[in-house]
Amino acid sequence: MAGVSVTPPEVLLSKRVQEMVINGEEPPSPYISRDDGDEDASSPSASQLIPIIDLRLILSSTNHHTSEEKEEEELQKLKSALSSWGCFQAVGHGIPSSFLEEVRKVTRQFFEQPMEVKKKFEKGVEEFDGYGADPTPAPGQSLDWSDRLFIDVYPQDRIKLHLWPTNPVSFRDVLERYTKEMKRVIELVSKAMAKSLNLQEDCFLNQFGEMALLQARFNYYSRCQRPDLILGLKAHSDGSGYTIILQDTEVEGLQVLKDDKWVTVPTCPHSLFILMADQMQIMTNGVFKSPVHRVLTNMEKERISVAMFYTPELAKEIGPEDGLINQETPRLYKKVTDYAKTHWDYYQQGKRALHTAHA
Repeated sequence: MAGVSVTPPEVLLSKRVQEMVINGEEPPSPYISRDDGDEDASSPSASQLIPIIDLRLILSSTNHHTSEEKEEEELQKLKSALSSWGCFQAVGHGIPSSFLEEVRKVTRQFFEQPMEVKKKFEKGVEEFDGYGADPTPAPGQSLDWSDRLFIDVYPQDRIKLHLWPTNPVSFRDVLERYTKEMKRVIELVSKAMAKSLNLQEDCFLNQFGEMALLQARFNYYSRCQRPDLILGLKAHSDGSGYTIILQDTEVEGLQVLKDDKWVTVPTCPHSLFILMADQMQIMTNGVFKSPVHRVLTNMEKERISVAMFYTPELAKEIGPEDGLINQETPRLYKKVTDYAKTHWDYYQQGKRALHTAHA
């Protein structure tokens, strides 16, 4: 795998994984994050199928073709999915499949450009926003076999337009439209989650705040010679409120941990994969789960994805909804502010941060 000398992580992170693959370099040892005996996934069974939720059937007030009975049935499916899995495949979200493919297309086109073009949007090793890799993790933590472009898309005053690619030429327009679509889906999903718990439908939207953050992460997972030893993205939970992921149409790789077994999320070209994060687990007083997930590498094919993180506005206090706290279900979490920062500190050490919010 590597020679006697080990290249420091900060030096490796100044290079792009895609560039190493093009140059035929073997994966250096700091990328090794798995044991040979680490199972990729258990054989899927009926109990291990990722739940599918049809958003068209939810919130019948906006869909006159849906009966209240069907809406209630889908809301209960949503509650069950998020209580047991913490994630679901969303169909009926109202975004045309042709446009989802356009988002994937500009993502691929960006990463397939010459390195000197992409480096116009490059970040420093210890910076977060821009093109490159995540900042250097704590000593002893492995590196991810992936490159990414991370940019703020809302609110307006957080947008660093110089980090928004100008090639392909349609990238900015596509991202602007995708952001608008994400805001619409987020409003729908947030209200649906509240209704599934018999809460006031705007309660989660109010906790996140009007200036809640939307951040886009465009991921490129290069081919890897040793998928048995190296991960595209190490196991973790997200520190946002929740995350909406547009997956590759052909190559699988995303896995969630369910009952101590890794389950592969299937490709579903017309769906959005919606994943709860730590702050939704806090807001629901532990009813909804924030699942640990990871991304595998592939020896033969590259893989792309686009993750949109929805996070409460800065300096805004969030906590469990009062309607979910009573004598039978006491408060599990305290109120917290800027939890995402705490989460990141622990993530860099390969740890979860939810215990810091325990009541």
